[in-house]
Amino acid sequence: MRISQHPIIDFRKGKPIKFQFDNQEIKAFEGETIAAALHAAGIRVLSHSARRQRPRGFFCAIGKCSSCLMEVDGVPNVKTCMVLAREGMIVRRQQGWGKLPLKGRIKDFTRPAIPSLETDVAVIGAGPAGLSAAIYAAQMGAQVMIFDENNLPGGQLIKQTHMFFGSREHYARVRGINIGDRLLQQLAALPVTLLTNSSAIGYFHPHQLALIQENQLKRVVAQKVIVATGATENMLAFENNDLPGVYGAGAVQTLMNVYGILPGERILMVGAGNIGVIVSYQLLQAGVTVVAVVEALPTIGAYQVHASKIARMGVPILTSHTIQRALGQEKVEGAIIVRLDQKWNEIPGSEQTLNVDTICLSIGLNPSAEILAQAGAAMRYIPALGGNVALHDMNMETTVPGLYVAGDVSGIEEASSAMLEGRLAGLAAAESLFGVSEKIDTLKKAIIEGLNELREGPFGEKTRKGTAQMKEEMARL
Repeated sequence: MRISQHPIIDFRKGKPIKFQFDNQEIKAFEGETIAAALHAAGIRVLSHSARRQRPRGFFCAIGKCSSCLMEVDGVPNVKTCMVLAREGMIVRRQQGWGKLPLKGRIKDFTRPAIPSLETDVAVIGAGPAGLSAAIYAAQMGAQVMIFDENNLPGGQLIKQTHMFFGSREHYARVRGINIGDRLLQQLAALPVTLLTNSSAIGYFHPHQLALIQENQLKRVVAQKVIVATGATENMLAFENNDLPGVYGAGAVQTLMNVYGILPGERILMVGAGNIGVIVSYQLLQAGVTVVAVVEALPTIGAYQVHASKIARMGVPILTSHTIQRALGQEKVEGAIIVRLDQKWNEIPGSEQTLNVDTICLSIGLNPSAEILAQAGAAMRYIPALGGNVALHDMNMETTVPGLYVAGDVSGIEEASSAMLEGRLAGLAAAESLFGVSEKIDTLKKAIIEGLNELREGPFGEKTRKGTAQMKEEMARL
């Protein structure tokens, strides 16, 4: 299940290690997660649901879906898609909610002191938006701390092997994996502290964060906070959609492009937007058979240049089609697709059974805006931006003074837009700290102009509609 050769990526594996899984020895490499190592060993069932004991497997790869919760070294509910494999660790499938081991009765409890971290600007999320925000705030003189719950910084960039469009300023003709490296190189030369494996679990006024780092609670005290938490995969309702072998597109990219592990051999892609079509091409590059791409809409949503690539390689793109049912008991063993009429109803007799072992869902993203709601920022449901988002102004500042947003958490767009929004939020935070300057004002105007350029044309219509509604909602406050 491991990729031996890839036309673009040179997978640099860590030291070989071994761990125990349900009394079975699993070979792994340092630097890969428990769930990835299990998948490489052909193990797809990671857990079972608490109520009905249905099998659960790898789905999101970012710790949001709970499908990979397992018992690790006696501790239940460990997100194995996030935790790195270690030599000698003991991993078990847990039953139900899991139980902590009893080690005698605790008579006294003394609350330990909570260590504090202080900074000018705290950035939550080290993806394209968060890294860009940290760089631009630091370049203006701010001390910056950036936190990410993953073990690797870079967010979606570390999974993206395709070349970006746009201008040189937007990293045109540079692959996403290389853009991430460039941003990290810029970060290293600035007064920025980057902390991975660090989850911001709460916001407290004024601008204090509760942070869990390496199982330790810490307090972060900042003057400004930028939230760049990205987004999570949407789920689609169909029979057996919870079987192991049903993945979000981001999880497929993580397995394939980060860890060099094949998600399956024969794949059905659901969704013909840019992500679905790009991931389909990446699967073909890795040697996987893409049996078909189905799209419920009557037209393909992806750029023609991407769709044409997979069409030339013989992959059928079936518009006005959707998945009706996944087949299998313990894992995906097939899929039934069906044609839709103009009113989105299934057309009887149009069903087709496909021989696939994997189903990849690429049906959109939902902003990860929970911490913004908890912070008290005014939230609105704006469909054109992907769901519930925090209202914000042209400086990316929310209704909570000093709290900014950037990237997909502010509205679903491309990574190029996320980086520009990050730059804008970083500059605005620095401007709020140090005052207005001609340099910052010039940079902000250029970034806003760049965002407007990216949002031109038919593919930017949805975003333009969303930003227009954002302005209307802000005006009503």
